[in-house]
This record gives sequence, C-alpha cells and structure tokens, in this order.
Amino acid sequence: MHMSRCVLGLAIAANVLAVPAVSAQEYPAKPVRIVVPFTPGGGNDIVARILGKQLTEMHKQQFIVENRPGAGTIIGVDAVAKSPPDGYTLMVTNNSIAVNQTLYPKLPYDTLKDVTPIVKIASTPNVLVVHPSVPAKTTKEFIALVKAKPDQIAYSSAGTGSTAFLAAELFKLLTGTKMLHVPYKGTSPALTAILSGETQASVVALPGAVPHIKSGKLRALGVTSAKRATSMKEIPTMIEGGVSGFDFETWYGLFGPAGLPRDIVSKANGSTNKVLELPNVKDVLAKQGIDPAGGTPEAFDKIFRAEVVTLGKVIKASGAKPET
Repeated sequence: MHMSRCVLGLAIAANVLAVPAVSAQEYPAKPVRIVVPFTPGGGNDIVARILGKQLTEMHKQQFIVENRPGAGTIIGVDAVAKSPPDGYTLMVTNNSIAVNQTLYPKLPYDTLKDVTPIVKIASTPNVLVVHPSVPAKTTKEFIALVKAKPDQIAYSSAGTGSTAFLAAELFKLLTGTKMLHVPYKGTSPALTAILSGETQASVVALPGAVPHIKSGKLRALGVTSAKRATSMKEIPTMIEGGVSGFDFETWYGLFGPAGLPRDIVSKANGSTNKVLELPNVKDVLAKQGIDPAGGTPEAFDKIFRAEVVTLGKVIKASGAKPET
C-alpha cells in the first residue's frame, strides 16, 4: 500500500511538472491580450495592431489589442505587471515605461522587476512639427522665433513623461529655449490640439504625424534621428537644422509580466521576429515611418535598462514633475 501511494504521488508530481512545458509547447492555446497603455491612433497603437494581426494569422489564435490609457501609462503597465505570467497578457509600449521610473516618486509596480522585456519591435524618429500658422519654415527659424517669444509658444504632448514631452524638453535643453508645455491625456488629443491651432508645436513620433504632414495640416521642420527618415527623406534632421547632438528615437517594445516562463518568452520573441521579416509588414511599417527592429530578449533587456538611466537624466535636468 505504501509503495502504491509513492508511485501514485510520483505520477501526480510528474504530471504537474509537465504542465508548464505542455502549455508552452501549445502556446497560444487561447486568445492573447495585447495591452497598449495609450489611446488609439498613436505609434504604439499602430505597431500593436500590425503585430496583433500578423500573430493572429500565424498562430490561428486571436491577438486582441486592448487600449488601457491613463495616469501616464501607469494604469496599463500596472495591469500587465499584475497579470498571470502565462503569456496571455502582453503589452506594447515605448520609452515612457523607462521614463516613469524617475518621473514618479512612487509606482504601483517595480519597473525593473515586474515586467519581462521580450523584444524590441521597432523604432521611429520623432519629428518637430508646427501648425501652418506658425511663420517658421525651418528649425533655425523656429529656434529664433521661440527665443524671441520665451514661454509664448505652446507645445502639446501626451503628458509629462511621454516621448513627445521628452523630445521637446531635450530640444529646449539643447537650444536654450523656453516653451510652454500643454499636456493632454493621450497622443490623439495632443495631435488634435496642434491640428486645431490650440497649440503651436510638438515633437511627435513620426507614424502619427505622417498623414497630417502629407496633407499639409502640419509643417515638419526636422526629424530627431541622426539620419533622415527613410520614409520621409525630404525632412532634414534637427542636427542639419543646427541642433547639435539631437539624436532621440521612440522605440516600441513587447513586454510581459515578471516570471514569464523562458520558453514562452522565446516563442513570443521568435514569432515577433518572424513577423518583422515579412515583406508586407516591412512595407506597411515603412509607410508609417517606422523601422522594424527585432533581436533577442537579452538585447532588448539591455536597451530597456539603459533607457531607464539615460531618460532619468533628462527628467532630472528638465525638473519635470508628475501631473496631478
């Protein structure tokens, strides 16, 4: 009897231990939620929906994008950080997750411990845009205008700590200018503000700005990357416009909660890398001004941790405080 119980116990234990391996092998066996901690319409949303569509076709399971904006992305990130580490809740977000570690004195999660970086999906330069009513036609002219009117030119962003905010604050630091920051609750309302003339300028991720630049509703003065954007080569760089050292990109990454099994991380990473190699995906991303990235989880983890340090310095230099 004792021997029978031991054998039964070992069999049960073996089955329990086998469950994670089987679930990872079959992953995804049910719909996957991709949380985007931003409003619809911006670069994060665009990237997440392109990725979700392709992963749905690849795995024959739904990858559903869920927008969870609010509190400078904290609401969405916290939801992912507190979700079960089973691969069925993932997240697409950008540099803002690294920024918030310094910007907020207290977060409901630990940025470096409570999420798992899976892969850097893509990156894009930001672009300095102005409303057509602004007389400046070049970056140099805009700098001169802002210096002549300190704190009179208003720039919109998706909130303190957003990439638009960081890029604009870096512009101010490098040019010695002063602009009025007007934060909005998301990328779309920030774009709406400058399109309507409510604000005069913004430094936004290229994807969300491309259609408005092409339609003439916004005037592009310069991209923030060291080289001109492949999709909009007619726009000079900020460096060409006289802003020495201005090299700032917005990256988009795929994350999961902490404790995500290694084999599920590997599978999600591999699937995303395959998606980024598809010619039609490369073409769609290029038209949006987005450069596909890819790579290993280790490489993205290194980038992510370095950004926490680098962007923390920008936040401290700007003196930015969380919005209340």
